[in-house]
Amino acid sequence: MPTATNTARLEARISTDLHAMLKRAAELQGRTMTDFVVDAVQDAAQRAIEQAEVIRLSLADQECFAQALLSPPQPAPALERAFARRRKLLRAE
Repeated sequence: MPTATNTARLEARISTDLHAMLKRAAELQGRTMTDFVVDAVQDAAQRAIEQAEVIRLSLADQECFAQALLSPPQPAPALERAFARRRKLLRAE
């Protein structure tokens, strides 16, 4: 028994030239135009999301980050107190 798939409709007005180009590209790949367009849109959306989520650092920023990992600064007194309190709380449990 086939399972139902949730779908949504997407409509777009495009030029006749672009329509012809999409149709030809789909035919060259032996796919329907819908399949071709959905795949292309999905790839474009994934790239856009990845580009927005990736943090890009300059070479100087990369060196600064690596240096901070290799030689971290001494902890501030407040951080020392917080860790001491945490150790005390963990021993109490």
